[in-house]
Amino acid sequence: MAVFDSGNLVARSAKSMMHQLSELVHVCAIYLGIAVLVTIVLTASVPALRDQAHQIHSALLVALRPDGLKENMIASFSLDSLRLFSKEASMPDNDMNNTDSVGVETSDLDVVVEGNQPLLKGAIDGVLATTKSKLASGTHLSFANALSATVEGRPVSGLNATQAQAIRSYLARKYKIAHNVAGALVNTAFVIGAERNLDPQLLLAVIAIESRYNPYAESHVGAQGLMQVMPRVHQDKFAIFEEGTVAALNPVANMWVGSQILSDCIRRRSSVEGGLACYVGATGPSDGGYGAKVISEWRRIALASGIPVKR
Repeated sequence: MAVFDSGNLVARSAKSMMHQLSELVHVCAIYLGIAVLVTIVLTASVPALRDQAHQIHSALLVALRPDGLKENMIASFSLDSLRLFSKEASMPDNDMNNTDSVGVETSDLDVVVEGNQPLLKGAIDGVLATTKSKLASGTHLSFANALSATVEGRPVSGLNATQAQAIRSYLARKYKIAHNVAGALVNTAFVIGAERNLDPQLLLAVIAIESRYNPYAESHVGAQGLMQVMPRVHQDKFAIFEEGTVAALNPVANMWVGSQILSDCIRRRSSVEGGLACYVGATGPSDGGYGAKVISEWRRIALASGIPVKR
């Protein structure tokens, strides 16, 4: 009997060990399956996330550092643009009347003096490298400098302090963006609008409808940035920027290219309404209400600022 009981005890112990081993194998199999599943998911998603993170990183670098513009960009910007977006920098005292390789006379960039205070000391660093007179320590058109202009209260042509504050407050409140960012975008719109002969408030309205002031917005068809520009379609327009189409995520570059597209559309269709339909890509008689939305927001911005709509 003792031998029988001992045999039963061994059998029960062996059975218990086998059961525990079976459970361990089962748990290991579950965790192994989870690990395999996670590996598959990460293999599929990490490259896309890496690309997206790289794109956002590149966009931040473009937006927050002084932007490098190619030489022919300088010829298209007025002194008002340079005043707004350039920091103070030293300029050489000699050779100020030489002409560079792109036909820009450096005398056009001369210091503007009011009393004894220079309003503009320099705007370009390295862009006119072929000139005999090199401009030192300047910066290019940049969103960071636009922010500085807003913080320092530097005025922009066509906009007084009260109007600027009114538009800035309206946009910041409605689209939940920082007041200084709103001010920088307003100043940028007024400078670019003057260059393009467009109502700056129309540009601000297009941005509102296109991206709701998200500079990193991207549509399902690949339109990017504040004005939802298609970088692949408009590569030629981004060629003036050293970053190429990556500059589409730079607020200033996006507004510069988007305003050019809008201006071309309005000229082609001979009206703002037709131009907006062209801008959104409508080929038929209806633009799906896009133009009406933009024009309504345009009027609301004008009402907030007290600046009449200019067609």
